[in-house]
Amino acid sequence: LTGVLDDCLCDIESIDDFNTFKIFPKIQKLQERDYFRYYKVNLKRPCPFWADDGHCSIKDCHVEPCPESKIPVGIKAGSSNKYSKAANNSKELEDCEQANKLGAVNSTLSNQSKEAFIDWARYDDSQDHFCELDDERSPDAQYVDLLLNPERYTGYKGPSAWRVWNSIYEENCFKPRSVYRPLNPLAPSRGGDDGESFYTWLEGLCLEKRVFYKLISGLHASINLHLCANYLLEETWGKPRWGPNVKEFTRRFDPAETKGEGPRRLKNLYFLYLIELRALSKVAPYFERAVVDLYTGNGHEDAESKALLLDIFRDTKSFHMHFDEKSMFAGDKKGAKSLKEEFRLHFKNISRIMDCVGCDKCRLWGKLQTQGLGTALKILFSEKEIQSLPENSPSKGFQLTRQEIVALVNAFGRLSTSIKELQNFKVLLQQTR
Repeated sequence: LTGVLDDCLCDIESIDDFNTFKIFPKIQKLQERDYFRYYKVNLKRPCPFWADDGHCSIKDCHVEPCPESKIPVGIKAGSSNKYSKAANNSKELEDCEQANKLGAVNSTLSNQSKEAFIDWARYDDSQDHFCELDDERSPDAQYVDLLLNPERYTGYKGPSAWRVWNSIYEENCFKPRSVYRPLNPLAPSRGGDDGESFYTWLEGLCLEKRVFYKLISGLHASINLHLCANYLLEETWGKPRWGPNVKEFTRRFDPAETKGEGPRRLKNLYFLYLIELRALSKVAPYFERAVVDLYTGNGHEDAESKALLLDIFRDTKSFHMHFDEKSMFAGDKKGAKSLKEEFRLHFKNISRIMDCVGCDKCRLWGKLQTQGLGTALKILFSEKEIQSLPENSPSKGFQLTRQEIVALVNAFGRLSTSIKELQNFKVLLQQTR
Protein backbone atom coordinates (compact mmCIF):
# COMPACT_ATOMS: atom_id res chain seq x y z
CA LEU A 1 0.00 0.00 0.00
CA THR A 2 1.20 3.48 -0.87
CA GLY A 3 -0.18 6.92 -1.53
CA VAL A 4 -2.83 9.22 -0.14
CA LEU A 5 -5.92 7.95 1.71
CA ASP A 6 -9.43 8.93 0.59
CA ASP A 7 -11.37 11.51 2.63
CA CYS A 8 -8.23 12.93 4.27
CA LEU A 9 -4.94 14.53 3.29
CA CYS A 10 -2.62 11.91 4.65
CA ASP A 11 -0.34 9.37 3.00
CA ILE A 12 0.31 5.82 4.15
CA GLU A 13 4.11 6.17 4.30
CA SER A 14 3.85 9.04 6.84
CA ILE A 15 1.60 6.94 9.09
CA ASP A 16 3.95 3.94 8.83
CA ASP A 17 6.98 6.02 9.89
CA PHE A 18 5.13 7.85 12.64
CA ASN A 19 3.70 4.63 14.07
CA THR A 20 6.93 2.60 13.86
CA PHE A 21 9.30 5.14 15.35
CA LYS A 22 7.14 7.18 17.72
CA ILE A 23 3.89 5.53 18.76
CA PHE A 24 4.30 1.76 18.71
CA PRO A 25 7.15 1.36 21.26
CA LYS A 26 5.50 3.71 23.77
CA ILE A 27 1.94 2.36 23.46
CA GLN A 28 3.32 -1.18 23.94
CA LYS A 29 4.94 -0.09 27.19
CA LEU A 30 1.79 1.70 28.36
CA GLN A 31 -0.39 -1.37 27.77
CA GLU A 32 1.84 -3.37 30.12
CA ARG A 33 1.14 -1.00 33.02
CA ASP A 34 -1.27 -2.26 35.70
CA TYR A 35 -3.77 0.55 35.08
CA PHE A 36 -4.21 -0.50 31.44
CA ARG A 37 -3.79 -4.28 31.59
CA TYR A 38 -6.83 -5.08 33.78
CA TYR A 39 -10.17 -4.70 31.99
CA LYS A 40 -13.53 -5.39 33.61
CA VAL A 41 -15.95 -7.10 31.25
CA ASN A 42 -19.15 -9.13 31.33
CA LEU A 43 -18.76 -12.06 28.94
CA LYS A 44 -22.06 -13.65 30.01
CA ARG A 45 -24.48 -11.06 28.68
CA PRO A 46 -27.04 -12.76 26.42
CA CYS A 47 -27.18 -11.92 22.71
CA PRO A 48 -30.02 -9.39 22.33
CA PHE A 49 -30.72 -10.11 18.65
CA TRP A 50 -31.01 -13.87 18.11
CA ALA A 51 -31.04 -17.13 20.04
CA ASP A 52 -27.56 -17.95 21.25
CA ASP A 53 -25.61 -20.27 18.93
CA GLY A 54 -23.89 -21.81 21.92
CA HIS A 55 -20.37 -21.09 23.03
CA CYS A 56 -17.20 -22.11 21.24
CA SER A 57 -15.65 -25.10 22.96
CA ILE A 58 -12.18 -24.72 21.41
CA LYS A 59 -9.69 -24.30 24.25
CA ASP A 60 -8.14 -21.19 22.64
CA CYS A 61 -11.53 -19.44 22.91
CA HIS A 62 -11.34 -19.57 26.70
CA VAL A 63 -10.69 -16.41 28.74
CA GLU A 64 -9.02 -16.78 32.12
CA PRO A 65 -10.53 -14.26 34.56
CA CYS A 66 -8.20 -12.61 37.03
CA PRO A 67 -8.32 -13.71 40.68
CA GLU A 68 -9.53 -10.88 42.94
CA SER A 69 -6.25 -11.05 44.89
CA LYS A 70 -4.22 -10.08 41.79
CA ILE A 71 -6.12 -6.84 41.05
CA PRO A 72 -4.30 -3.73 42.35
CA VAL A 73 -6.13 -2.25 45.33
CA GLY A 74 -6.66 1.14 43.67
CA ILE A 75 -8.39 -0.43 40.66
CA LYS A 76 -10.61 -2.67 42.81
CA ALA A 77 -11.87 0.34 44.78
CA GLY A 78 -13.84 1.37 41.70
CA SER A 79 -15.11 4.82 40.87
CA SER A 80 -14.37 6.35 44.29
CA ASN A 81 -10.79 6.89 43.09
CA LYS A 82 -11.75 8.09 39.63
CA TYR A 83 -9.94 11.35 39.95
CA SER A 84 -7.31 11.07 42.66
CA LYS A 85 -5.82 9.00 45.40
CA ALA A 86 -7.15 11.53 47.93
CA ALA A 87 -10.60 10.07 47.37
CA ASN A 88 -9.25 6.72 48.48
CA ASN A 89 -7.86 8.01 51.77
CA SER A 90 -9.85 6.09 54.38
CA LYS A 91 -9.26 8.76 57.08
CA GLU A 92 -10.86 11.40 54.87
CA LEU A 93 -13.77 9.09 54.11
CA GLU A 94 -14.31 8.42 57.83
CA ASP A 95 -14.32 12.15 58.56
CA CYS A 96 -16.78 12.67 55.76
CA GLU A 97 -19.12 9.94 57.02
CA GLN A 98 -18.90 11.31 60.57
CA ALA A 99 -19.86 14.78 59.32
CA ASN A 100 -22.81 13.28 57.47
CA LYS A 101 -24.02 11.54 60.63
CA LEU A 102 -23.90 14.81 62.55
CA GLY A 103 -25.76 16.73 59.83
CA ALA A 104 -29.16 18.09 60.81
CA VAL A 105 -30.91 17.17 57.55
CA ASN A 106 -32.16 13.62 57.16
CA SER A 107 -30.66 12.73 53.81
CA THR A 108 -31.39 9.00 53.84
CA LEU A 109 -32.93 7.61 50.67
CA SER A 110 -35.10 4.56 50.26
CA ASN A 111 -33.57 1.79 48.16
CA GLN A 112 -36.18 2.46 45.52
CA SER A 113 -35.11 6.11 45.23
CA LYS A 114 -31.45 5.13 45.07
CA GLU A 115 -32.18 2.77 42.18
CA ALA A 116 -34.11 5.55 40.43
CA PHE A 117 -31.16 7.94 40.81
CA ILE A 118 -28.79 5.30 39.41
CA ASP A 119 -31.12 4.76 36.44
CA TRP A 120 -31.32 8.52 35.78
CA ALA A 121 -27.55 8.87 35.96
CA ARG A 122 -27.15 5.93 33.62
CA TYR A 123 -29.64 7.46 31.18
CA ASP A 124 -27.90 10.85 31.30
CA ASP A 125 -24.52 9.20 30.76
CA SER A 126 -25.80 7.12 27.86
CA GLN A 127 -26.81 10.21 25.90
CA ASP A 128 -23.24 10.91 24.81
CA HIS A 129 -22.07 7.29 24.66
CA PHE A 130 -21.53 5.58 21.34
CA CYS A 131 -21.31 2.21 23.11
CA GLU A 132 -23.46 -0.03 25.23
CA LEU A 133 -21.35 -0.19 28.40
CA ASP A 134 -21.19 -3.25 30.63
CA ASP A 135 -22.63 -2.75 34.11
CA GLU A 136 -19.51 -3.04 36.25
CA ARG A 137 -21.59 -3.81 39.34
CA SER A 138 -23.02 -6.96 37.78
CA PRO A 139 -21.90 -10.19 39.53
CA ASP A 140 -21.07 -11.51 36.02
CA ALA A 141 -18.56 -8.71 35.35
CA GLN A 142 -15.00 -9.91 35.93
CA TYR A 143 -11.52 -8.45 35.65
CA VAL A 144 -9.41 -9.90 32.85
CA ASP A 145 -5.64 -9.52 32.53
CA LEU A 146 -5.28 -8.55 28.86
CA LEU A 147 -1.60 -9.56 28.79
CA LEU A 148 -2.49 -13.13 29.77
CA ASN A 149 -5.36 -13.34 27.24
CA PRO A 150 -3.81 -12.00 24.00
CA GLU A 151 -5.88 -11.54 20.87
CA ARG A 152 -4.98 -14.26 18.39
CA TYR A 153 -6.41 -16.91 16.07
CA THR A 154 -8.71 -19.20 18.07
CA GLY A 155 -10.28 -21.38 15.35
CA TYR A 156 -13.68 -19.67 15.85
CA LYS A 157 -15.27 -19.43 12.40
CA GLY A 158 -18.21 -20.66 10.36
CA PRO A 159 -21.89 -19.61 10.42
CA SER A 160 -21.80 -18.15 13.95
CA ALA A 161 -18.86 -15.80 13.20
CA TRP A 162 -20.34 -14.86 9.79
CA ARG A 163 -23.68 -14.01 11.34
CA VAL A 164 -22.02 -11.43 13.59
CA TRP A 165 -20.13 -9.64 10.79
CA ASN A 166 -23.09 -9.89 8.41
CA SER A 167 -25.37 -8.32 10.98
CA ILE A 168 -22.87 -5.51 11.56
CA TYR A 169 -22.50 -4.65 7.87
CA GLU A 170 -25.93 -5.44 6.47
CA GLU A 171 -28.05 -3.89 9.21
CA ASN A 172 -25.85 -1.14 10.65
CA CYS A 173 -23.83 0.44 7.84
CA PHE A 174 -26.54 2.70 6.32
CA LYS A 175 -26.77 0.29 3.40
CA PRO A 176 -29.79 -0.57 1.26
CA ARG A 177 -30.17 -4.35 0.95
CA SER A 178 -30.28 -4.06 -2.85
CA VAL A 179 -26.60 -3.10 -2.92
CA TYR A 180 -24.29 -6.10 -2.60
CA ARG A 181 -21.40 -5.55 -0.21
CA PRO A 182 -18.27 -7.59 -0.99
CA LEU A 183 -17.59 -9.79 2.00
CA ASN A 184 -14.46 -11.37 3.33
CA PRO A 185 -13.01 -13.70 0.62
CA LEU A 186 -13.93 -16.68 2.77
CA ALA A 187 -17.63 -15.88 2.28
CA PRO A 188 -19.78 -17.42 -0.45
CA SER A 189 -19.67 -15.28 -3.60
CA ARG A 190 -22.76 -13.92 -5.33
CA GLY A 191 -22.22 -14.74 -8.97
CA GLY A 192 -20.35 -12.30 -11.16
CA ASP A 193 -20.81 -9.17 -9.01
CA ASP A 194 -17.34 -8.05 -7.95
CA GLY A 195 -18.73 -5.49 -5.53
CA GLU A 196 -17.98 -2.45 -7.71
CA SER A 197 -21.66 -1.42 -7.62
CA PHE A 198 -21.27 -1.26 -3.85
CA TYR A 199 -18.32 1.13 -4.09
CA THR A 200 -20.05 3.29 -6.68
CA TRP A 201 -22.93 3.57 -4.24
CA LEU A 202 -20.57 4.21 -1.28
CA GLU A 203 -18.83 7.10 -3.06
CA GLY A 204 -22.23 8.72 -3.58
CA LEU A 205 -22.92 8.80 0.18
CA CYS A 206 -22.39 11.79 2.43
CA LEU A 207 -19.01 11.92 4.19
CA GLU A 208 -20.42 10.83 7.57
CA LYS A 209 -21.98 7.61 6.30
CA ARG A 210 -18.87 6.86 4.25
CA VAL A 211 -16.72 7.39 7.35
CA PHE A 212 -18.97 5.06 9.37
CA TYR A 213 -18.49 2.23 6.86
CA LYS A 214 -14.72 2.80 6.75
CA LEU A 215 -14.43 2.66 10.54
CA ILE A 216 -16.20 -0.71 10.69
CA SER A 217 -14.25 -2.07 7.72
CA GLY A 218 -10.98 -0.82 9.30
CA LEU A 219 -11.85 -2.52 12.59
CA HIS A 220 -12.61 -5.76 10.73
CA ALA A 221 -9.29 -5.53 8.84
CA SER A 222 -7.38 -4.88 12.06
CA ILE A 223 -8.93 -7.91 13.79
CA ASN A 224 -8.17 -10.10 10.73
CA LEU A 225 -4.57 -8.89 10.77
CA HIS A 226 -4.16 -9.84 14.44
CA LEU A 227 -5.45 -13.32 13.69
CA CYS A 228 -3.03 -13.76 10.76
CA ALA A 229 -0.08 -12.40 12.76
CA ASN A 230 -0.72 -14.54 15.84
CA TYR A 231 -1.75 -17.84 14.27
CA LEU A 232 -1.40 -21.34 15.71
CA LEU A 233 1.28 -22.69 13.38
CA GLU A 234 1.75 -26.06 15.04
CA GLU A 235 1.21 -27.87 18.31
CA THR A 236 3.66 -30.60 19.20
CA TRP A 237 3.51 -32.41 22.54
CA GLY A 238 1.04 -29.86 23.86
CA LYS A 239 3.42 -26.97 23.11
CA PRO A 240 1.73 -24.50 20.77
CA ARG A 241 3.82 -22.34 18.43
CA TRP A 242 2.20 -19.03 17.46
CA GLY A 243 3.37 -16.72 14.70
CA PRO A 244 2.59 -14.99 11.38
CA ASN A 245 0.75 -17.06 8.76
CA VAL A 246 1.55 -15.61 5.31
CA LYS A 247 -0.89 -17.94 3.53
CA GLU A 248 -3.79 -16.80 5.74
CA PHE A 249 -2.78 -13.15 5.28
CA THR A 250 -2.74 -13.60 1.48
CA ARG A 251 -6.16 -15.28 1.57
CA ARG A 252 -7.69 -12.34 3.42
CA PHE A 253 -5.91 -9.38 1.81
CA ASP A 254 -4.25 -10.23 -1.53
CA PRO A 255 -5.94 -8.31 -4.40
CA ALA A 256 -6.03 -11.44 -6.59
CA GLU A 257 -7.65 -13.55 -3.84
CA THR A 258 -10.15 -10.87 -2.80
CA LYS A 259 -11.25 -9.41 -6.16
CA GLY A 260 -9.31 -6.24 -5.39
CA GLU A 261 -11.02 -5.86 -2.02
CA GLY A 262 -8.01 -6.52 0.29
CA PRO A 263 -6.13 -3.24 -0.26
CA ARG A 264 -9.36 -1.25 0.32
CA ARG A 265 -9.75 -2.97 3.69
CA LEU A 266 -6.18 -2.14 4.65
CA LYS A 267 -6.67 1.50 3.63
CA ASN A 268 -9.70 1.58 5.94
CA LEU A 269 -7.46 0.30 8.75
CA TYR A 270 -5.19 3.33 8.23
CA PHE A 271 -8.26 5.58 8.18
CA LEU A 272 -9.44 4.14 11.51
CA TYR A 273 -5.92 4.66 12.94
CA LEU A 274 -6.14 8.35 11.95
CA ILE A 275 -9.55 8.76 13.60
CA GLU A 276 -8.39 7.27 16.92
CA LEU A 277 -5.10 9.18 16.73
CA ARG A 278 -7.10 12.39 16.35
CA ALA A 279 -9.21 11.49 19.40
CA LEU A 280 -6.07 10.98 21.50
CA SER A 281 -4.74 14.40 20.53
CA LYS A 282 -8.12 15.98 21.37
CA VAL A 283 -8.51 14.34 24.80
CA ALA A 284 -5.04 15.36 26.02
CA PRO A 285 -6.32 18.40 28.06
CA TYR A 286 -8.55 16.04 30.07
CA PHE A 287 -5.53 14.06 31.30
CA GLU A 288 -3.12 16.99 31.57
CA ARG A 289 -5.02 18.24 34.64
CA ALA A 290 -3.41 17.40 37.99
CA VAL A 291 -6.79 16.21 39.28
CA VAL A 292 -6.76 13.19 36.94
CA ASP A 293 -4.65 10.39 38.34
CA LEU A 294 -4.22 6.88 36.86
CA TYR A 295 -4.60 5.41 40.33
CA THR A 296 -3.71 1.80 41.14
CA GLY A 297 -2.39 2.28 44.68
CA ASN A 298 1.28 2.24 43.64
CA GLY A 299 2.31 5.92 43.66
CA HIS A 300 5.57 5.49 41.76
CA GLU A 301 4.05 3.38 38.99
CA ASP A 302 1.02 5.68 38.72
CA ALA A 303 3.25 8.72 38.18
CA GLU A 304 5.27 6.86 35.53
CA SER A 305 2.09 5.71 33.74
CA LYS A 306 0.73 9.23 33.58
CA ALA A 307 4.08 10.63 32.36
CA LEU A 308 4.18 8.00 29.59
CA LEU A 309 0.57 8.72 28.59
CA LEU A 310 1.27 12.48 28.41
CA ASP A 311 4.37 11.74 26.32
CA ILE A 312 2.19 9.80 23.84
CA PHE A 313 -0.24 12.75 23.72
CA ARG A 314 2.66 15.07 22.84
CA ASP A 315 3.54 12.75 19.97
CA THR A 316 -0.05 12.63 18.71
CA LYS A 317 -0.16 16.44 18.68
CA SER A 318 3.09 16.58 16.70
CA PHE A 319 1.58 14.56 13.84
CA HIS A 320 0.94 17.05 11.03
CA MET A 321 -1.68 15.29 8.91
CA HIS A 322 -4.61 14.73 11.25
CA PHE A 323 -8.11 13.89 10.03
CA ASP A 324 -10.30 17.00 10.23
CA GLU A 325 -13.52 15.94 11.94
CA LYS A 326 -14.95 19.48 11.66
CA SER A 327 -16.09 18.58 8.16
CA MET A 328 -18.45 16.04 9.71
CA PHE A 329 -22.01 16.93 10.80
CA ALA A 330 -21.41 20.45 9.50
CA GLY A 331 -24.64 20.95 7.54
CA ASP A 332 -27.79 22.68 8.77
CA LYS A 333 -28.08 22.26 12.54
CA LYS A 334 -31.24 20.18 12.58
CA GLY A 335 -30.06 17.77 9.86
CA ALA A 336 -26.58 17.51 11.38
CA LYS A 337 -28.00 16.74 14.82
CA SER A 338 -30.28 14.01 13.54
CA LEU A 339 -27.48 12.45 11.45
CA LYS A 340 -25.14 12.47 14.46
CA GLU A 341 -27.81 10.74 16.56
CA GLU A 342 -28.34 8.14 13.83
CA PHE A 343 -24.55 7.60 13.69
CA ARG A 344 -24.44 7.13 17.48
CA LEU A 345 -27.33 4.66 17.58
CA HIS A 346 -25.93 2.58 14.71
CA PHE A 347 -22.60 2.32 16.48
CA LYS A 348 -24.29 1.52 19.80
CA ASN A 349 -26.11 -1.33 18.08
CA ILE A 350 -22.79 -2.71 16.83
CA SER A 351 -21.43 -2.69 20.38
CA ARG A 352 -24.46 -4.76 21.45
CA ILE A 353 -23.85 -7.27 18.62
CA MET A 354 -20.51 -8.07 20.32
CA ASP A 355 -22.54 -9.92 22.98
CA CYS A 356 -23.49 -12.38 20.21
CA VAL A 357 -19.91 -13.52 19.55
CA GLY A 358 -19.68 -17.21 20.50
CA CYS A 359 -15.95 -17.30 21.34
CA ASP A 360 -15.13 -15.68 24.69
CA LYS A 361 -11.70 -14.44 23.66
CA CYS A 362 -13.09 -12.95 20.42
CA ARG A 363 -15.94 -11.42 22.43
CA LEU A 364 -13.51 -9.89 24.94
CA TRP A 365 -11.39 -8.22 22.24
CA GLY A 366 -14.41 -7.31 20.11
CA LYS A 367 -16.05 -5.55 23.06
CA LEU A 368 -12.82 -3.79 24.04
CA GLN A 369 -12.10 -2.52 20.52
CA THR A 370 -15.64 -1.33 19.82
CA GLN A 371 -15.69 0.40 23.21
CA GLY A 372 -12.34 2.01 22.39
CA LEU A 373 -13.65 3.31 19.07
CA GLY A 374 -16.93 4.41 20.73
CA THR A 375 -14.88 6.37 23.29
CA ALA A 376 -12.84 7.96 20.48
CA LEU A 377 -16.07 9.10 18.78
CA LYS A 378 -17.41 10.46 22.08
CA ILE A 379 -14.18 12.50 22.43
CA LEU A 380 -14.33 13.87 18.88
CA PHE A 381 -17.86 15.10 19.43
CA SER A 382 -17.11 16.67 22.84
CA GLU A 383 -14.37 19.13 21.89
CA LYS A 384 -16.03 22.19 23.47
CA GLU A 385 -16.69 20.35 26.74
CA ILE A 386 -13.07 19.14 26.92
CA GLN A 387 -11.70 22.64 26.29
CA SER A 388 -13.77 24.14 29.11
CA LEU A 389 -12.82 21.58 31.80
CA PRO A 390 -12.06 22.95 35.29
CA GLU A 391 -8.41 22.49 36.25
CA ASN A 392 -8.83 21.35 39.85
CA SER A 393 -12.15 19.58 40.13
CA PRO A 394 -13.92 16.65 38.48
CA SER A 395 -15.71 17.78 35.34
CA LYS A 396 -19.46 17.73 34.96
CA GLY A 397 -19.58 18.31 31.20
CA PHE A 398 -17.20 15.55 30.08
CA GLN A 399 -16.03 12.46 31.93
CA LEU A 400 -14.37 9.18 31.12
CA THR A 401 -14.73 6.08 33.25
CA ARG A 402 -11.68 3.90 33.86
CA GLN A 403 -13.23 1.31 31.51
CA GLU A 404 -13.40 3.86 28.69
CA ILE A 405 -9.79 4.97 29.30
CA VAL A 406 -8.50 1.37 29.30
CA ALA A 407 -10.51 0.56 26.15
CA LEU A 408 -9.36 3.72 24.34
CA VAL A 409 -5.65 3.05 24.95
CA ASN A 410 -5.82 -0.69 24.23
CA ALA A 411 -7.93 -0.27 21.09
CA PHE A 412 -5.43 2.23 19.70
CA GLY A 413 -2.65 -0.12 20.78
CA ARG A 414 -4.26 -2.86 18.67
CA LEU A 415 -4.37 -0.57 15.60
CA SER A 416 -0.75 0.43 16.16
CA THR A 417 0.15 -3.28 16.35
CA SER A 418 -1.82 -4.00 13.15
CA ILE A 419 0.13 -1.41 11.18
CA LYS A 420 3.40 -2.76 12.61
CA GLU A 421 2.37 -6.34 11.68
CA LEU A 422 1.57 -5.15 8.17
CA GLN A 423 5.21 -4.02 7.79
CA ASN A 424 6.28 -7.47 8.97
CA PHE A 425 4.04 -9.20 6.39
CA LYS A 426 5.52 -7.00 3.62
CA VAL A 427 8.99 -8.34 4.51
CA LEU A 428 7.75 -11.95 4.76
CA LEU A 429 5.99 -11.70 1.37
CA GLN A 430 9.17 -10.37 -0.29
CA GLN A 431 11.11 -13.32 1.18
CA THR A 432 8.63 -15.88 -0.20
CA ARG A 433 8.62 -14.48 -3.76
